[in-house]
Amino acid sequence: MMKNTINRLILCGAVCCSVSLFAQKKVSTELPWSVRMAESEMIRCPEAWQLDFQPKLKWDYCHGVVLQAFLNLYDAYGDKKYFDYALAYCDTMTYADGSIVTYRPSELSLDRINTGKIYFRIYEQTKEEKYRRAMENMRAQLVAQPRTKEGGFWHKQVYPHQMWLDGIYMASPFYAEYAFRNNRPQDYQDVIRQFKVVAKHTYDPKTGLYRHAWDERKAQKWADKQTGQSAHTWGRAMGWFAMALVDALEFIPKHEAGRDSVMAILDNVAAQIKRWQDKSTGVWYQVIDRSGDEGNYLESSVSTMFVYTLYKAVRLGFIDASYLDVADKGYDGIMKQFVEVDKDGVVSITKTCAVAGLGGNPYRSGEYDYYIHEKVRANDPKAVGPFINLCLERERLGK
Repeated sequence: MMKNTINRLILCGAVCCSVSLFAQKKVSTELPWSVRMAESEMIRCPEAWQLDFQPKLKWDYCHGVVLQAFLNLYDAYGDKKYFDYALAYCDTMTYADGSIVTYRPSELSLDRINTGKIYFRIYEQTKEEKYRRAMENMRAQLVAQPRTKEGGFWHKQVYPHQMWLDGIYMASPFYAEYAFRNNRPQDYQDVIRQFKVVAKHTYDPKTGLYRHAWDERKAQKWADKQTGQSAHTWGRAMGWFAMALVDALEFIPKHEAGRDSVMAILDNVAAQIKRWQDKSTGVWYQVIDRSGDEGNYLESSVSTMFVYTLYKAVRLGFIDASYLDVADKGYDGIMKQFVEVDKDGVVSITKTCAVAGLGGNPYRSGEYDYYIHEKVRANDPKAVGPFINLCLERERLGK
């Protein structure tokens, strides 16, 4: 007990010291926007475990969203402090046997898989065995993950028979990259299956969009009794899905059977991003299928996720280059609608829905009124990470 107390005091002292060191820092307006946002986030969160407003250590998908962007930044510009920022989180969270602080595989939650993606490059650079073991532990969860009758992963053990668009992002890019890096071509078909099953069952033919989730049993109160679908297209859910497509396709070989089906889904997603883009601002609404309706609002995480998807998909040759016009209009809208810079050059991104889900306790109905009344905040990692990535993609395209 005494040792734990001392360790907590040391940790607290280190954080206080870090905060004071970062408090005087400014961000140069001459830097690329990707770097400016990363520098600003490091000022707000001197230690990476503090991301997502965390007061204590937690293994969470939000950390992965931002730290994956930091590793992309390191790859692009070579400044090792971005790698070290992610490394410090991994080192703090990972035990020698590969187990992870607060990660319980028995929960069978796809949300816990997402941050595992940062281990690929951390292990590649450090060759520390604990990171390889951690990757193996996360891959093992996918073996145990319960599935729908068609083989789609349940979002979580506590959400039985349900597939959420969020969950595709949380697990499928990790799954695809693991297969690529570990010479497991037999896994690609299962990765493709996840996209095909969720797209089939969440697609709304009236709008061309994809609903937030699907309940195979049609048992949830939020599920339509005929289709099993939730009631609306929540912007960020479709944003997760869009990013999952481009991030996973990057690792699925071009010759793989069924890859064309995933490309077709991406084609439709890109078309719907263009179709539902707000004409006056260039960004997107919190509830897309109710765009412009009373109470709805322009939301930053869906907007950054969509623009990232388009830029990356064009760069990799997945979609036609004409989508750059849509991406550029979205980028301009993001900068006008959501990005603020203080007197010290510190960058903030505003108007992000903090969280939204379905079911649970207290129960989340998935109705329109529910989505538009969830908490909104600034500098949420679910907008910060995609913003860094979209700026990087734009910078790679020479814009």
